[in-house]
Amino acid sequence: MQGLFIVIIAVAYVTLLFAIASLGDRRSAISEPSRGRPFIYALSLAIYCTSWTFFGSVGLSSERGLEFLGIYTGPVLVFVFGFPLLNRIVRLAKTEKITSIADFLGARYGKSFTVAAIATLIATIGAVPYIALQLKAISGSVSLMVEHYTGSPPSFDPFVSDISLVVAMLLALFAVLFGTRHADATEHQDGLVLAVAVETVVKLAAFLAIGLMVIFLIFGGPADMFDKLAENAQVRQAMSYNTSLATWLVLTCLSGFAIIMLPRQFYVTIVENRGEAELRTATWVFPLYLVAINLFVLPIAFAGLSLVGTGTSSDLYVLSLPLFSGHDVLAMAAFIGGLSAATAMVIVESV
Repeated sequence: MQGLFIVIIAVAYVTLLFAIASLGDRRSAISEPSRGRPFIYALSLAIYCTSWTFFGSVGLSSERGLEFLGIYTGPVLVFVFGFPLLNRIVRLAKTEKITSIADFLGARYGKSFTVAAIATLIATIGAVPYIALQLKAISGSVSLMVEHYTGSPPSFDPFVSDISLVVAMLLALFAVLFGTRHADATEHQDGLVLAVAVETVVKLAAFLAIGLMVIFLIFGGPADMFDKLAENAQVRQAMSYNTSLATWLVLTCLSGFAIIMLPRQFYVTIVENRGEAELRTATWVFPLYLVAINLFVLPIAFAGLSLVGTGTSSDLYVLSLPLFSGHDVLAMAAFIGGLSAATAMVIVESV
């Protein structure tokens, strides 16, 4: 499986997302929002689950056990108990015609241009390393797949030899295409929200498939998995890791603020909201989604420790497990799932 073939698959997938977004825009232009719009909106909020969720949660749990859950307790608490706050922010944003977190902060300080400019600068500086993390995740997964099948790193000689550069250029192209489809920043981008919702379903389905593969194909069921993993010293060490109460509180508070204050989260949660009904649906759909996508984090992490070990980065256990166990279709599903997690974040962050 050559690097060019992997890139072709990735480009075809993102092109399909662009087609879905265009279809969503055309349908919204000629008809009222469908009855399924609240669920599409709720699913789009899972843009919070980037490649760090898809790959990084497994890597962290392989070293620190349950600590990764701190990234999700804050958002769950905000949506389960914070509906009045979220609804008030939505109403303020609609009244002031706010389209970004920078606009919102500036409006709260007398429409201060200085405050908005500082917020924009901070958001831009913060987004750069986060986008770089998504590029690293995609390039790392491409490299792992190509090396597994060919025995050598991916190369596009004589054009370019750096896979990260290829990924960056392609994501930049699609971010521009997605972000410039609407000239008016105050318009609802229903097509973009639909595309993000589709990516949300894809990454969840891929992650659940890998988890079920680990339990029932690699092991002989839950009981067999627990018995074999209990014998592994690295697994026991990870599970015995003691996360302090202070760390749990800090992670919970930071993630709770992030679910509102991150530019992409503010955009999909506040700007793209069309009414109270959508927000009420999100208060239970989004927390359930976070529970579902984290169901198999520990089994995948501990199976990776037991079967793959240090031969591959623990962040890529989601991909390396199906590769090394010979499940090529599931490996491709894992690659597409990771691609979905990364591209959604980059595209909306760029908008």
